[in-house]
Amino acid sequence: MEERLEREVNQLHAGICQALADPKRILILYELHEGPKTVTELTEALKVPQPTVSRHLKMLREQRLVTNVRDGVSVRYSLADDRVILALDTMRAVLLGGLAQQAELAEGLS
Repeated sequence: MEERLEREVNQLHAGICQALADPKRILILYELHEGPKTVTELTEALKVPQPTVSRHLKMLREQRLVTNVRDGVSVRYSLADDRVILALDTMRAVLLGGLAQQAELAEGLS
């Protein structure tokens, strides 16, 4: 295996994959895809306690998946790169394809 590829995969796993390991963080990314939001707006949209949202945003910030900008007394969060949504949509399509295939197999057994 190419050393550069292995290094990049290790970095991907250590960073982005861990950031995406929690479903709430993925939902936060989808919310931010709709536009910048404050912690309060995310808390209301996701029905998750504020400390939980803040903790998830910290992880997403550390992995450079979201950015933040001060807006008066609050902070607005945005996606750092819209391509993360394309990647998530691709993974969802793979999941749905696998589920459809399982359904076909199960139907064939009936």
